Amino acid sequence: MSAPALNAVALKTLFRKEVRRFSKVWMQTVFSPLVTTSLYFLVFGVALGSRLREIDGVPYIEFVIPGLVMLGVINNAFLNCSSSLFQSKINGTVVDLLVAPIGPAEMLLAYVGAAVLRAFIVGSLVYLVASFFVGFQMAHPLWTLVFVLAVAATFATAGLITALWAEKFDHLSVVPNFVLTPLTFLGGVFYSVDMLPAPWDLVSRFNPILYMVNGLRHGLLGISDVPPEQSLAFVGGLLVLLLAVAARLLGSGYKLRS
Repeated sequence: MSAPALNAVALKTLFRKEVRRFSKVWMQTVFSPLVTTSLYFLVFGVALGSRLREIDGVPYIEFVIPGLVMLGVINNAFLNCSSSLFQSKINGTVVDLLVAPIGPAEMLLAYVGAAVLRAFIVGSLVYLVASFFVGFQMAHPLWTLVFVLAVAATFATAGLITALWAEKFDHLSVVPNFVLTPLTFLGGVFYSVDMLPAPWDLVSRFNPILYMVNGLRHGLLGISDVPPEQSLAFVGGLLVLLLAVAARLLGSGYKLRS
């Protein structure tokens, strides 16, 4: 039995609606995270860079750039999907989607696609700001592009699943505040995992954010604490798993039709 064809018009319409949603408040959705991440770069990169000098032969101010770009990508991809769908549930406007000729696949692709676009814009702007201080360089451009898009899609899908599960705003804040933020700051954004004493260096390798930060660090700087193939395999596997879960939940109308 063949899979149903995508409704291209519905997909395009919902995607454009989601893009317009975050574009109208660009000061909050794009400029604000850019300023916040740039401040991290100035404080940690410039201030600590004069003390730490180099890590793995790379100036510290350059070493932190991939982690800060990934920080912007992860947060914005997750928040865009989770906040948009959850607000639709709270406001009751999700009913408009349920009665429209929009299937679960179109909803999934539109929400995730718009979140990936926002995350990519923020990540690119963070990288451009950093380039004014250290100069433009990218060891593996194609790898960088593919890896960033894969990570953005992964966390956009995670945000969508969280929005489906959440019943109040407190639920929505659990993942970014108590999961993403700690894992991100303990995921090698500001340091190399090889700098940690045992057993914390081994414990850190169970942090999924470590593989994402180092995957991008390989793409931008050509260095990594973990094999790049492991990073790509991990992100790819996680993305496929989350997409399958999200598609199943949307297809069943989980907490959408109640």
